[in-house]
Amino acid sequence: MRGAKSAKWVTGAIVVALAATACGGGGGKAAGKGEVDPNGIYSVEVGEPEKLLQPADTMESNGSIVMSGLFSQLVDYDADGKIVMVNAESVESKDSKTWTVKLKPGWTFHDGTKVTAQSYVKAWNWAANINNKQGNASWFADIKGFEVVHPEAKGAAPTGDAMEGLKVVDDNTFTIELANAVPYFTYKLGYEVFSPLPESFYKDPAAAGEKPVGNGPYKFKSWEHKKQIELTRFDDYKGDNKAKNGGVVLKNYSSLETAYEDLKSGNVDVLRSIAPKDLPVYRADLGDRAVDAPMSAIQTIAVAFYADQWKTPKPVDPKVIQGLSMAIDRDTITKTVLQGTREPATGWVAKGVLGYTPNAAGDVTKFDPAKAKALITEGGGVPNNEISIQFNSDGGHKEWVEAVCNSITQATGVKCTGDAKPDFQADLAARKAQQVKSLYRSAWTLDYPVNANFISDLFRTGAGGNQGGFSNKALDDKIAAADSAPSLAESVKGYQDVEKDLVNLMPSIPLWYYKTNAGFSEKVSDVKYAQDGDPILEDVQVKK
Repeated sequence: MRGAKSAKWVTGAIVVALAATACGGGGGKAAGKGEVDPNGIYSVEVGEPEKLLQPADTMESNGSIVMSGLFSQLVDYDADGKIVMVNAESVESKDSKTWTVKLKPGWTFHDGTKVTAQSYVKAWNWAANINNKQGNASWFADIKGFEVVHPEAKGAAPTGDAMEGLKVVDDNTFTIELANAVPYFTYKLGYEVFSPLPESFYKDPAAAGEKPVGNGPYKFKSWEHKKQIELTRFDDYKGDNKAKNGGVVLKNYSSLETAYEDLKSGNVDVLRSIAPKDLPVYRADLGDRAVDAPMSAIQTIAVAFYADQWKTPKPVDPKVIQGLSMAIDRDTITKTVLQGTREPATGWVAKGVLGYTPNAAGDVTKFDPAKAKALITEGGGVPNNEISIQFNSDGGHKEWVEAVCNSITQATGVKCTGDAKPDFQADLAARKAQQVKSLYRSAWTLDYPVNANFISDLFRTGAGGNQGGFSNKALDDKIAAADSAPSLAESVKGYQDVEKDLVNLMPSIPLWYYKTNAGFSEKVSDVKYAQDGDPILEDVQVKK
């Protein structure tokens, strides 16, 4: 399962029907399965998490994969996109506004304390509170009374410490009242921001972020910063997805190329991505241990609207961004530099989620140098006739960034260069400090399989994923209307209409849809990858 476990901001350069898991190697199982050691330990390639390991402050793939082992949420979804209960026994609503959650009894945290309704309600109130500076606080904005703990006015202090919409009924029951009906709210509850927290967390949240205590299939063992994180199986875990191994070591790598060499030599067991340099050979090298599978993620180039280049002497005309988009030869770049492992994007919503629409962006994702030059001229030109694209050097992006820049320059005459940051941490830090000079590489993978996740959570004013400073009141109003639609189908349709409007606003440039291109060692079997592209940690089996 593990469909709802997200990678969020994607570090690496790595289906219309919903597919929560995608398997590599011999049609879903590793070759040469052999005898299994149920207590065996294996390793996965990752990078250093951006922040402390707190559920509401993790919004990138290096931290999210750790969270997927440490925490379980109320729900998940299966291979058909159907909601599956995890820690919840039921989540019900008659009007999509007031929800009643009943928990499965007997669940405990890794410290032995009980998981109760209060564990959820207190955690969500703490995470939403603006004083606690959680990057994903905006995910609680649907709940009635959010503005009390997270006022909109800059510099304003909370006027209370609890959202009115959260009520504990008994140890295993609580209610959620939203400010407005949200038909797809159950899907959102599968995202890690909605995790419960033990009482020990509040004594020292920073210390808890260094040594987290969760309720998931693994418990925390150690964190050697910039080196590795170790998780061990939690034997008292009550969920259906119990770990089939003794634990996992999440090993830090500064480059995908190094990780790939370690995979071939047996020094790491599971990769999440393959660097462009190795894409031509990895299938031949790994045989049926090579993974080439669908995932629901999209690569884009986002605009740093706060940068001087785009706001002075006046805000950038969307025609300029449209022109830059039409100057990119996606078809050639995906076939050559990316070896056919990506598919040119035709909109902003990834494949494999409810509401995906082919060609939602119309002509702006088509390569047309003449039209590109004309649009840039009509929009007043690119300031200084020069742009840069920020990217992280540890994610295998250099080659395609250079190819995109060459395409833009050759098509339009606009000078384009890559702005490399040493790692994903530094890249994200520059984004959040609003230090991006022009454009930046942005990749987003699903949190839940509904198109709202690729629109509202990226382009709504104040959304946690909106790091480029984009804001449009009319778009915000249309998003609010889609959210309050009377049914899931009508909400999805509303967001499809919103996606078409993005063509005239160009908050980002869609590039291509991701696939999971990865691999694993001869030491492991049953390596499966979730819809977000991460390996499903608890399913991996280790050979004796």
